[in-house]
Amino acid sequence: MELKEVAGYLRVGERTVYELVKQKKIPCSRVTGKWLFPKRLIDLWIDQNTEAVGLGGLRTITNRVVAGSHDPLLEWAVRESGCEMAMLTGGSRGGLTRLFAGEAVIAGIHLFDAATGDFNLSALRAAPAGEWVAITMAERQQGLVLAKGNPLSIHRIGDLVATRARVVRRQAGAGSRELWDALIADAGFTSSAFNTLDAPALTETDLALAVREDAADAGLAIETAARNLGLDFIRLKVERFDLVMSRREYFSLDVQRLIAFVMSDAFARHATLLAGYDLARRGQVAFNS
Repeated sequence: MELKEVAGYLRVGERTVYELVKQKKIPCSRVTGKWLFPKRLIDLWIDQNTEAVGLGGLRTITNRVVAGSHDPLLEWAVRESGCEMAMLTGGSRGGLTRLFAGEAVIAGIHLFDAATGDFNLSALRAAPAGEWVAITMAERQQGLVLAKGNPLSIHRIGDLVATRARVVRRQAGAGSRELWDALIADAGFTSSAFNTLDAPALTETDLALAVREDAADAGLAIETAARNLGLDFIRLKVERFDLVMSRREYFSLDVQRLIAFVMSDAFARHATLLAGYDLARRGQVAFNS
């Protein structure tokens, strides 16, 4: 749905929707300058923010949600596995916040720690007290998404500075944004050296679309986002994508159904079709508190 449609659907003014977008309180994505609101996520958001009278007074209706980073393979697996959980992506940090607040069952994360060179462990060691488990779903190729044919002859991060390429970044709290910040620092640059667009991309697909539609020249995202849109891609980093949950939820029926599907041949075949995934560590326990 577009802005006017979602305003009518919610029976509020367009200005109210704009305020919700600014406060990051409503699920949406920005594609080539236009705000879009997926109806299934709006319906989920309505459910999560609906109060109902119960024996203990007012309570918030919650859903079985997979939150965190946007990943096309995970999104497909949630849909095809029959686990009946909903996807609500909003970045790795946002996913952990929802998980720790009891607003999600699983958080998909890929958070790089420049001090150790590892992924996710520092964030999980800083988690609130509890029994948390991280299961590796896959390793993914992160790199520069470029226009087809690479017209600016970009081959490394420094070329983005030299050519004054228009760079689109992910939003703060996204794993790809934190990796981008670490990679440019490692290359000897600060963010001020780049010709960065003001509006961030809220998903991997949004970033790739910005490049395809010539709203940007380059950005950091996963390989499958580039390949799916026929764009060029330069690999920069292999990252680990983990599914985080409480130990109690690990044994729940819907989580076990999703994990079993992740370990299936169908999942492996689809990963091959998407490109940029390595399943060698699939199913390994990356963290157990």
